[in-house]
Amino acid sequence: MPGPVSDVNDNSFQAEVIESDLPVLVDFWAPWCGPCRRVSPIVEEIASEKADQLKVVKLNIDENQKTAQKFNVMSIPTLMLFKHGEVRKTVIGAYPKRKLEDELEPALA
Repeated sequence: MPGPVSDVNDNSFQAEVIESDLPVLVDFWAPWCGPCRRVSPIVEEIASEKADQLKVVKLNIDENQKTAQKFNVMSIPTLMLFKHGEVRKTVIGAYPKRKLEDELEPALA
C-alpha cells in the first residue's frame, strides 16, 4: 500500500517544502541506490503514522541536481527535516525505523 509520500522536484521544492505550514521530511534518493530502497518503506511508514503532523516528500537527486546541490547532499539516502523553511535535522544513511524516529523526534517537538 503506497503511503502519503509525494515527489517533489527543483521547481516544486520551494512551494512544497520551504513554504509548507507543516514540517516536511525530505527523502533525497536515487533509483540506483540500494540503501535508499531499504529506507523507503520506513519513510512511508513514518509518513502514514505522522500524517497529521508531518509532510513527507521524495526528491530524486539524479533528476533534481540543483536542489541536491543547494542543500549539499553528498551521500544518499539523506533525510532532511525542514521546519518553517529551515533544515532542522539531517540524517544520512539507512537507519532502522526506531533510530530514525529517535533522530527526528526532537526536531519535530
